[in-house]
Amino acid sequence: MPFNKLGLSKSVLDGVKAMGWTDPSPIQLRAIPLLLEGTDVIGSAQTGTGKTAAFVLPIISKLSKNSGKSRVLILEPTRELASQVETAVRDYARFTGHTVAVIYGGVGYGKQVDALKSGVDIIVATPGRLLDHMQQGVAKLGDISHVVLDEADRMLDMGFLPDVRRILDKCPKDRVTALFSATIPPAIETLIQWAMKDPETIEIGMRRSPADTIKHVIYPV
Repeated sequence: MPFNKLGLSKSVLDGVKAMGWTDPSPIQLRAIPLLLEGTDVIGSAQTGTGKTAAFVLPIISKLSKNSGKSRVLILEPTRELASQVETAVRDYARFTGHTVAVIYGGVGYGKQVDALKSGVDIIVATPGRLLDHMQQGVAKLGDISHVVLDEADRMLDMGFLPDVRRILDKCPKDRVTALFSATIPPAIETLIQWAMKDPETIEIGMRRSPADTIKHVIYPV
């Protein structure tokens, strides 16, 4: 089934076309319709399978025009992943007019404060720095309609789950939540039971190695 049969908005489909894509990957084919319906999703898929597009495309399709309030929150375990996802969101949303900001530690607060105060549509953040902005009254999550917990098992390994709970506690209860994790250990299962509503689970070809689309190259030194 091609992307244009999944129910995505025209502006999002224009972005997909600009990326040169025609057919969704298995994780995209399963996740996009569910998130468009407003169903909570638990997804397990290998690196390189198009996981980011699987949650970004339907969420920005559902997002109304700029309201001056942040409505999408994507949590990532590291600044590198947050930066990668922010770049992907900009690519996918290029024809929608939606705004995005990336929030992580190790850099100054100034630009992040300006972006948050402007009410960007989509926040991509690491938990620790986002909490800093929340405690300063800069990051306001009262209008968040969609939350994505990406690489949740890595956030667990890095000790971020208490921070994640504190962040989710400030988001509306009627939000749509998507969680992506290579494994579902007991602590993640507990988080799912607390944070999600009747989620659908998607498992796509899980194994320990990355997807076949990832190339490994060895350079002699």
